[in-house]
Amino acid sequence: MREWKDRMLGTISFTPRGQNPAPAMENLPFAQVLMPALDLNGEVGSACEVWSGKGSFTYGLRKGVRYGHNDEILFGAIQLDDAQFDNASVRAAGKTPLQQASETAYLEIFGLLDALQFPHILRFWNYIANITGESHGLERYRQFNMGRQDGFLASGRKVMGSVPAASAVGYEQGPLTIYFLAGRGEAPVAIENPRQVSAYKYPQEYGPRSPTFSRASVARLGDDNVLFLSGTASIVGHRSMHVGDVLAQTRETLANITAMVGEANRVAPDAEFSLGDLCYKVYVRHPKDVPAIHGELRRALGESARLMFLKADICRQDLLVEVEATAGHPLEFAIGK
Repeated sequence: MREWKDRMLGTISFTPRGQNPAPAMENLPFAQVLMPALDLNGEVGSACEVWSGKGSFTYGLRKGVRYGHNDEILFGAIQLDDAQFDNASVRAAGKTPLQQASETAYLEIFGLLDALQFPHILRFWNYIANITGESHGLERYRQFNMGRQDGFLASGRKVMGSVPAASAVGYEQGPLTIYFLAGRGEAPVAIENPRQVSAYKYPQEYGPRSPTFSRASVARLGDDNVLFLSGTASIVGHRSMHVGDVLAQTRETLANITAMVGEANRVAPDAEFSLGDLCYKVYVRHPKDVPAIHGELRRALGESARLMFLKADICRQDLLVEVEATAGHPLEFAIGK
């Protein structure tokens, strides 16, 4: 990580439980997620996701949010243990600890962005322990969606239409971890998938509150168009497809990604995004499926696409793989054993 020190906005370390993360550098935004990286045989290892930039940098900590920014873009991360919100006042408000932790995290994030004058969220990443487990009578992912939406609304942010790209996946245990990018330039353009119902319009069967994210967004950073593709899975309309078939789910996911890249090129025709130029994070429920998923991805994407595999719980129990992607940005993967 020292090679990025002079141009780093922030970094996230993905490690198995019990393994030390990559060493954090003084003052630089850093968070560890206890989510193992996977090699092409499905063997467990570690990895770092490093965001970098140009110019002079400012680093700081505000109300639990660690951040780094230059004049154009900000990286930030916050980690909250929902157990600390298991108290009488939260219960009296009719909220669960995870719901309150999620709301608090988003309130602090938006408060930071207002204070530092970064008005445009570019992308959110959310990591939630035991995401499909149940507590307080409700699935934890649904609790998170309620708290996230409360945070948006209390901060005066939209919860439909022009909302940020995002992903939300699960891991075994650890604090709620949210990291994000924000910008000062033009507002990003939110994009929806013509093959899918917008997540913020999901029917009630998926929970009391719909998820608050767009399928993708395109932002202008300096002279570059940057694509942020949200977590994408084998969903058509709002239904999960090909239950139990990881190869078919991977192909359906690729069909959704292809549709979204087409939409991105429609709204930013000078960008000329292509599947092979994107940088992909692949969340896999069962490590044994990595070789099959990798084969399908390489056939579709070619050898130039950068891939990082992580063992994760997808937010629907019938989904085996989820893929997110980005392009046109200063992102690096450092993958080790």
